[in-house]
Amino acid sequence: MTTLLQSSAQAAGVDPADMHTALEHAATGGMSPVQALIESGAVDERQFTRHLAENLLWEWVETPQPDPADTAELKRLIPARFAVRHQVFPLGFAGQAQQNNRKLLLACHDPFDLTTKQAVARVSLLPVKWCLTPRSELLGAIQQLYGVGAETFDALIEARGDASADGHLRDEANVIDDEDEDASVVKFVNQIIREALAQKATDIHVEPQPDSLRIRYRIDGFLHEIPVPENIKSLQASVIARIKVMSKLDIAEKRLPQDGRINLMAEGQSIDVRVACIPSVEGESISLRLLGQERFTLDRLGLSPEHREIIEGLLAKPNGIVLVTGPTGSGKSTTLYTFLSQLNSVHRRIVTIEDPVENKLPGIVQIPVKSEIGLTFASGLRSILRGDPNVVMVGEIRDLETAEIAVRASLTGHLVFSTLHTNDALGGITRLIEMGVKPFLVSSSVRAFIAQRLVRCLCSACKSPSRYTREELVKLGFPEAKSKTLYHATPGGCQQCRGTGYAGRIALYEFAIMSNAMQALVSKRASEAEIMAQARKEGFTNIREYGLKKALEGITTLEEVARVTTDELS
Repeated sequence: MTTLLQSSAQAAGVDPADMHTALEHAATGGMSPVQALIESGAVDERQFTRHLAENLLWEWVETPQPDPADTAELKRLIPARFAVRHQVFPLGFAGQAQQNNRKLLLACHDPFDLTTKQAVARVSLLPVKWCLTPRSELLGAIQQLYGVGAETFDALIEARGDASADGHLRDEANVIDDEDEDASVVKFVNQIIREALAQKATDIHVEPQPDSLRIRYRIDGFLHEIPVPENIKSLQASVIARIKVMSKLDIAEKRLPQDGRINLMAEGQSIDVRVACIPSVEGESISLRLLGQERFTLDRLGLSPEHREIIEGLLAKPNGIVLVTGPTGSGKSTTLYTFLSQLNSVHRRIVTIEDPVENKLPGIVQIPVKSEIGLTFASGLRSILRGDPNVVMVGEIRDLETAEIAVRASLTGHLVFSTLHTNDALGGITRLIEMGVKPFLVSSSVRAFIAQRLVRCLCSACKSPSRYTREELVKLGFPEAKSKTLYHATPGGCQQCRGTGYAGRIALYEFAIMSNAMQALVSKRASEAEIMAQARKEGFTNIREYGLKKALEGITTLEEVARVTTDELS
């Protein structure tokens, strides 16, 4: 075994000293030499397993996928619990059943794991032909075939006796089993949340369908349906009841919408989960918003040097209003929290009123809106100003009353941050005036309007250069990008980006600063064209132009910029 490992590691470019260290670690740590070598980070897992398969005369499978025609039988021969526990994956069959020489093709990531081979020998009804595959690909294939939490689902069905003689499952109102921790709805729901956190999802949607229970994760702004165990519909009520219990909702109330919260600890990190439960014709649909305790720093915003200088200047102002505009889900709250974090110090009193409080910031007084008892943005802001604040953040300016109080606060020496729902930065001027705020008050109180959108970032591991035709650039709205070096998402992506070609998101910004010239135009009710012309003279760059710069830098694609800035096309 050692000779095979050393030969394969050498072929994969592993330093002999690293190999020796890994073998020693395996011997003292009670783990497999293959596992120790891969976890050491000294070897590329794909190259190593490929060379190891060649030395063993085994077939190497880079991306294990079962034959669709054999899926049902493969699941029966290798149940989910067994596949997850022993980390094996059924690929299909070799040979002819009629000639009694059919074999089960089974993939593993460690050919020297005797415990796994003995377990397979005990349960397999067919001779086994082994294949080798990278561990990361193996675990992804298991989840894809059986569904998230399938091993817990199987155990739950067995423990509760929910399988009838003919193989069909009966529905129950509530089958939460607190006595069997290893086979419970509790663990199944925890696995769904844990997998969402591992995939860096921001939302989980549990949606009843006529014949199934659909679960989707929102990752980088896009929804992805995840595989779920077969017959999960039978435990729909139990899964929903468990989430409602966790979020302290009334499990008996199924006719009205409900809102709740869950506080979780995952890998030492506190996760705040906002839960929204709404009734539908197929049952209750639940959405979970995952809010981690993030660190809000200017570096994370991805600002250009020019924009960062503008922001630092605005934060240094003793008073005035800074408004962040954009649609829902464009990252406005993150930007505002970053501003507050930069200003947060023992010498400043910062108070916010939000609907709801998404992230708890230490050292800052945060007030949640409760309209049912009369605590609105306007009434809350009025009370905040009597509490001697230096900095105030209002979650959103929705009406004239809130806008007027915010203006009065800025004119009396407070620095105010808030949001508006407009398509662009300069549109914020029109929006405030249409609300009923006097133009001279807008010009004298507002320091800047900031518009933003979120776009997906290209995966740095698999992005590739792209050439666009003139027609494609015109269609996207970027004819000026002709002959420029651009990048696109590689179809199928890679392991690092989960096959999407994108990893993470970045904000695109536009800044409209209220200079003296801009203030004069707003005060005399100048047209939008005149205001835009003046802004251009002062170096204004709109979101599409900013996005094009990011595309030329290889950070995102023209398609992403066009997707979120279509309204900006002139």
